[in-house]
Formats: sequence, C-alpha cells, structure tokens
Amino acid sequence: MFGLRFRDRIEAGQLLGRELAKRLSVVDDAIVLALPRGGVPVGAEVAKALNAPLDVFIVRKLGVPGHEELAMGAIASGNVRVLNRDVLDYARITQQQIDAVAAREELELSRREEEYRGNRPPLDVRGQTVIIVDDGLATGSTMRAAVQALRAMEPKHVIVAVPVGAAQTCEDLRAIADEAICLRTPEPFEAVGLWYDDFTQTTDAEVHALLRAIPR
Repeated sequence: MFGLRFRDRIEAGQLLGRELAKRLSVVDDAIVLALPRGGVPVGAEVAKALNAPLDVFIVRKLGVPGHEELAMGAIASGNVRVLNRDVLDYARITQQQIDAVAAREELELSRREEEYRGNRPPLDVRGQTVIIVDDGLATGSTMRAAVQALRAMEPKHVIVAVPVGAAQTCEDLRAIADEAICLRTPEPFEAVGLWYDDFTQTTDAEVHALLRAIPR
C-alpha cells in the first residue's frame, strides 16, 4: 500500500506530467484545466511537463431540491449548463426549480471565478485538446460534470488525467472522455487522501500563485 502513495501533490503532478508527455508525444494545442483547489498543484506540474497553458475549471453540481446529493446537472466556467434529462424526468423537476438552483450555484461559481481568476477571461477550448486534472478520483461525480460541461464548449479532445483513482471510476470516465489516464488504481481505494503522505488542503493563495506562474 505505502509504495503506491505520493509524497504530495507536486510529486503526483510531476509523475503524471511525465506519463502524459510520453503518451501524448507532441500536442501543440493542449490546454490544462485543473479542478480547484486540490487539482491546481497537480495541474501546474502537468502544464510544465507539456509546456501548456493552465487555467482553473470550476464546476458546480445542480442538486435535486430536497435530495441535493443527486445531480440533475451542472454549471461550469464559460456560462455552460448541462442537464441530466433522465434525472429531471424521474424527479419531475420543473424549469422554475432548475432555474432557482442554477441561480444559487451561479452566484457561488462567479464568486470562485473572481477569487481565482480575477478579471482574466477563461481560456478558449474550442477545437483544442483539453486535459482536465484533479488530485484523484473517488466517486468521480465532479469530474463527470466537468467532462459534460466541457463537451458543450466543443473542444477537439477531452482527456481526464489524475495521479490516483478508484479503478471503476476511471473505467467509467473512459466512456464519456476521449481518454482517462489514472496513474495508479489501488484496491481497496477508500479515499483520495489515503494515497498521499501530505494531503494538506490547498489554499486560495497557493492557487493564485500557481496560476500566475504558468503562462497562458
């Protein structure tokens, strides 16, 4: 078990970046999008390895009213909204309910965008190869929402890349992304933090510094 652990997110990102550099060879149009906050230190190292620009990609799940753990859709950076019609039909959600939940989550998304990106616009991913990075995958619900939201922005390819993940979650993501690269899939998985010696929470200040350090 302990041989599978990463020292910290920086080491995890360096190893993931090396693997991506080998697999992807030369990708001139690659953009690295990191899910904040824990995905940003990993994404920064991946961006360095690929000589690619780095940005955050902020996703907010839209929970069913009264059953918020059940996602009926998601909103994301770039004014993207995606909805899960199966859940909407099953739960008989009205348009007014959707709009109310979305409005609340849009406020939080806007707050986070301003916090992390300031007045810089998001990177344009249309026609680009997008590598979306997090520090790990457990259930993968946020990453699934991110992939669905990215699809609406018309990138050329969407690649999910994480240092560690539950094997079934990584396999499930391969069905909706063009590729899903999980460096390590230990079993039993249990939680992302178990696979890092140092899993200290990434701060907003660290996110700001990492985004400023990588050219866009």
